[in-house]
Parts: sequence; C-alpha cells; structure tokens
Amino acid sequence: MAVVAASSRGLGRAVAEALAAEGASLALCARNENTLAATADQIQQRWGVPVFHRATDLTDAEAVKSFVGATVDRFGAVHIGVANAGGPPSTSFAETKLDEWRMAFELNFMSTVHLVRELLPRMQRQKWGRIVTITSVTVKQPVDGLILSNAVRAGVAGLVKSLANEYARDNILINNVCPGYTATDRLTDLAATLAAAQGVSPDEIVARWQQHIPLGRLGRPEEFAAVVAFLCSEKAGYVTGTSTAIDGGLVKGIV
Repeated sequence: MAVVAASSRGLGRAVAEALAAEGASLALCARNENTLAATADQIQQRWGVPVFHRATDLTDAEAVKSFVGATVDRFGAVHIGVANAGGPPSTSFAETKLDEWRMAFELNFMSTVHLVRELLPRMQRQKWGRIVTITSVTVKQPVDGLILSNAVRAGVAGLVKSLANEYARDNILINNVCPGYTATDRLTDLAATLAAAQGVSPDEIVARWQQHIPLGRLGRPEEFAAVVAFLCSEKAGYVTGTSTAIDGGLVKGIV
C-alpha cells in the first residue's frame, strides 16, 4: 500500500502509475480535487488496483494527518510513502522576497516533515517501510535561476540521510531521488519563464539544457518512476540514505 503525494500529474503521477503497475494499492493526494479525481479514476481503470484520493494541502500538518489517517482506515496499513511537492518559482537571490523563502520552506521542506511524521510511527510498528522523497538535481549541483530550490531542497536531502540512519533498525529504508530535466508540465513552465526573462524562445531554453546532458535529451517521467518503484521494492532491501540523480548524466560530481 503506497501513499504518493502531489500525484495528480507530472512525476508524482508517473510514480503512482509505476507502483500501480506493480500491484500496489494507492492513496493519492494533491491540491486540485478535479485533476486528482480524474487521475485516480484513470489509474484505477488502467491497472485495476484500489485507489483512494483526497485533495490535501501538504503544507497543512492537520490536513496531512487526516489524509494519512483516512488512508489507514481504508487499507489497514501504509508500506510505502513518496513525498513530493511542486517546485518553487524561478528567481535570483536579489529578487526573492522573504515571503517567498517562507513559502518555499513550507512547500518543499515542511511538507516532507508533515508526511513522514505520520508515516514513520506506523511503519515502525510493522517493522517495514519504504520512504522516497522527490527533490531535484539541485541537491547535488545548483541550477542558475533556482535559488529557492537550490537552498531548500538540500535540507530535505539532509533530513533523509538523518532519518535513514535513525530508522534503519526498524527496517525502514529512506532514500531521496533527484530528477534532472524531465519532460513535465513543470519543466515547460520553467522554460517559458526563463525564455520570457531572456527574450528567447522556450525551445531555445530546452536546447541549452540538452547541450549539458550527456544523453542529449530530456528524461521521460516513466524512466524516473521506474527508479522510484525499484527503491520501494524488496529488491532494494540494502539501499538507504542515498540521493540518486536521475538526470541523464547532467550532474558532474562523482557522488
């Protein structure tokens, strides 16, 4: 049984699809009820697995508690948790307002804290669990124009490493995955924002990105999701505390 956050579209939806393909029951949440309901219905029809969904603001601790509680009432247990949230806006340090820093922290750090606080005690009792956080390659290599993501998502990586060490004795494996440039609506929006700021076309922005990717192309959401599904499986039983780049070779560091 898997909880997948921010799963109405993009990488979250791709992960939900990959887990459903492996036979996992799902609990999906996102902010937009209409989009979420449509996604849940489509996944259920395609894969034939039980799918529960509820519109949830991941920055609201009580809403997350209610969502996880309802999930356990429905399925009896949670075995897998995938923490995910939309990325903060593209901006430079000089342009970023204090409220934007607070919002990014709530969206990309505290949303993870809220979810794992609800999942970990339940996983402890059953002595089994998998938690995967979705962040960005900015954890490993800062991206120009993404100061908020560069700063805040690194905190999630530190949280993951700490929790992995703390909960390993309970057979709970916790890992972070770091997508690079992957063909999602979020990337399309980012290309449009950067293009407008630089006076070029979105296609030119994408072409520049691809020049820095050794594989020479954007990633596909299903390629990213396949790695997450592996980390959630029994086959990944000796993998914990990692931050894995799924980026076509974009990150130049050796770790």
